[in-house]
Amino acid sequence: MNITNWDEHRIALQKIDALIAQGFEGNAELETRFLVLAKAIEAFEDSIPLMPIRTPDTLPGMIHIKMAERNMKQKDMAKLLGVSTARLSEVMNGKRRITIDLAKKLYERLDISPEFILKMA
Repeated sequence: MNITNWDEHRIALQKIDALIAQGFEGNAELETRFLVLAKAIEAFEDSIPLMPIRTPDTLPGMIHIKMAERNMKQKDMAKLLGVSTARLSEVMNGKRRITIDLAKKLYERLDISPEFILKMA
């Protein structure tokens, strides 16, 4: 699988979310699909130059930048923030709003300004 644009990237993320919601772990076929999608997403994201640095206009965009700065995958970010991978995925895709607890962690652990968090939440 090869992702070549942002629309394909968005669709791939939605498919990953569906696999997570479905519970892909333990099912060899679903695990293979998950890994193929994850590698394609990672390859596309790695192909995007970081310069010029853009200021994100959404909270998920800011979290993506913080992940890139730390060279982290979404599952690593979820662990750092103390939330499940599925919950972080829902937040990143606009399916779930952040909680006060998550807002505090975004500030304390990722150094995202409280003003930005409140404005974008």
